[in-house]
Amino acid sequence: MESATTLNAPTTLSERALEAFDALNGPQPGFRPAHAKGILIAGVFTPSPEAASITRAPHFTRSSTPVTVRFSDFAGIPSVADDDPEASPRGMAMRFHLADHVHTDIIAHSLNGFPARTAEEFVEFLRAIYASGPGVAKPSPLDRFLAAHPAALEFVQAPKPMPASFTTLPFFAVNAYRFTNSDGVGRYGRYCIRPDGQSEYLDSSSAAKAAPNYLFDEIGARLGKGPAKMSILVQLAGKEDIVNDSTIHWPASRPEIALGALELRSVLPNNDEEQRHIIFDPIPRVDGIDPSDDPLLEARADLYLMSGRRRRAATPR
Repeated sequence: MESATTLNAPTTLSERALEAFDALNGPQPGFRPAHAKGILIAGVFTPSPEAASITRAPHFTRSSTPVTVRFSDFAGIPSVADDDPEASPRGMAMRFHLADHVHTDIIAHSLNGFPARTAEEFVEFLRAIYASGPGVAKPSPLDRFLAAHPAALEFVQAPKPMPASFTTLPFFAVNAYRFTNSDGVGRYGRYCIRPDGQSEYLDSSSAAKAAPNYLFDEIGARLGKGPAKMSILVQLAGKEDIVNDSTIHWPASRPEIALGALELRSVLPNNDEEQRHIIFDPIPRVDGIDPSDDPLLEARADLYLMSGRRRRAATPR
């Protein structure tokens, strides 16, 4: 007879990923398994004149579109301090409200790249982290994984300075998409979101004195004085660039086209409840922007939906 453990064992990739996150962070009912600590901001997006040459998607061709933006720390623990190394990379998810119950999203984080080529590889990465706690003999499972996966090693070792604000950080979408304009011309590209001005980070003295919630306190205070602005761009792939592998960087010489301006206006009321409810989707599901055949995309979408449904079903905070 099969045991209860066998009967309840995760079967899909998304279930295995969710289980791996739960093992790392412990159960956190009502919160995301990663990027648990976040804040929702209301704003508006205004496209650039160049945007329509890249895509016919409605939010890039109409005069403006309301948006909801979620900034977050990485860890799956909602009490993580903003100055904790586990809080990076920071997250930025954005919903464009196209009509009642019609929307499309951008999901990005503050490192340009991803540690795994496939969802299977990412689950292996999470399990290696879990199996490599204090006291584990060297080389640990994580050491062995990183030695065999250069992209993961690069991701782990990438500098992660403490930002002065969520709004002074650049953010990068993980996956590439195919953007098609009204003439039917398609190009692959990756989103990047950049500050209005130079990126700003805390110096060592300021970082040492940073409060546990300094980023969340800062964004609330900043928007209390007026809107904050960022820019949405797309880096276009060259003909020889690989568009279905999120671990591969395209050359910096590839052009970036300004898609428009993002104006962040206010912290949403009922923020905790709204965060529990909203489920972002890495697949655009809108005319004029199509997913690449990156194997991470469907798995990410399934994981977000699964964890979102679990979050909604949890006892309200």
